Amino acid sequence: MSNTLMDDPLLYLNHPHHPSSSSSPAAVSDGDSYLLDTPQIGSASGSFQNEGFLGGGGLDAGFTNEADYGFSRPDFRQGALVGTVELYDRHVFLCYKNPQVWPPRIEAAEFDRLPRLLAAALTARKADMKRQTRLTICEGHDGTETSNGDVLIFPDMIRYRRLTHFDVDTFVEEVFVKDGEWLHGSPEALRGWYIFVCCHGARDRRCGICGPSVISRCKDEMESRGLQGKVSVSPCSHIGGHKYAGNVIIFGPNVKKEVTGHWYGYVMPDDVPVLLEQHIGKGEIVDCLWRGQMGLSEEDQKKSQELRLQVNGGTNVETSTKDSTQTNEVSANMCGSQLEGTRCCQSNEGSPCCQNPAFQEKREDSDFSKGTAKFTAETKNSKKQVSRSNSFKGAGSRKVCSMPTWYECWEREDTYAALAVIGAAISVAFAYNCYKQLG
Repeated sequence: MSNTLMDDPLLYLNHPHHPSSSSSPAAVSDGDSYLLDTPQIGSASGSFQNEGFLGGGGLDAGFTNEADYGFSRPDFRQGALVGTVELYDRHVFLCYKNPQVWPPRIEAAEFDRLPRLLAAALTARKADMKRQTRLTICEGHDGTETSNGDVLIFPDMIRYRRLTHFDVDTFVEEVFVKDGEWLHGSPEALRGWYIFVCCHGARDRRCGICGPSVISRCKDEMESRGLQGKVSVSPCSHIGGHKYAGNVIIFGPNVKKEVTGHWYGYVMPDDVPVLLEQHIGKGEIVDCLWRGQMGLSEEDQKKSQELRLQVNGGTNVETSTKDSTQTNEVSANMCGSQLEGTRCCQSNEGSPCCQNPAFQEKREDSDFSKGTAKFTAETKNSKKQVSRSNSFKGAGSRKVCSMPTWYECWEREDTYAALAVIGAAISVAFAYNCYKQLG
């Protein structure tokens, strides 16, 4: 089993190598592997008695140490991202409480009956389901669009309201096994884009520090860009790969109106405008932060990125991914530099180092386009990022411009202006010389 899956604390259902191959909801394996394997840790369901969970015995004072666990941690942006998402076909989010009260492994917590029973039922019926399914907990608040007990399902883009622990078995049977509708509730269509950010601090300190700041920046940007009602952002429980925190998943339609789920890692608050502008606003994948995609195997994720870079960069990248080390180097070297290239191009749009290599999944959603017109216009000078003239050595590193030289930034208009100044100076000198001769 891959390190990625073993690192994933979420319930990963229908995986062929899952240690629980029987119908029993209880699996026995390494304590860091699956939530159903862990000791029964409660969160006082219905009473919020553990509101101080993070500050009590769960984590020490080092939890707030930005230098060790935040964006300045030593291992930040040190690993390759592409191909770090296990193949799966369906993502289920259960809205339930908030990150401050989630225990480390909420799907196995004794006192949190709803997530525990849903996880157990999905595990018990995994052999009967046609699609490999992930279960993640997201924040829920009663009386809102994501009330406690609501279930969001992607790529189906539907929501079921107010699931209770009494209905779990019939819900799993009718919706996930039979791929039908729940008889006790009507599915509601989800529209727009959905962003989930891992903020599960009780599970991993890096997620607890990085996630909330990314969420805060998302909300600020959405408000300033007028995206409320078109983009939704929610904190979620651990999605695996905590070393890549901040971890973000974005669900939304592509050019074919098919819902895709793209995973991003090493996301900082300053990267949020880029994700909103490029991924959501223009349908362009931000490859320097891209981990992978729902519905693609790890190898297919690598091939997909290679193809994007080859087509848009004008290079002769080999499509083979047999040498995974070289493939991962492409992503690792791009990460941390592509966004710098974007920022440098805000004031150097004409620079040849700032050409746009992003693969466009252009959408035709006119309603959303109107909603994004404002922030698209404000950030139009950040369109161009990576030089078309850069080339790969085999599948090696890709150079990205972060600080253009003076001759790269020299515009044709600048040349005309310089020539005009020189011409004026010569004319003045000639006229003055004639005046002296006549005098």
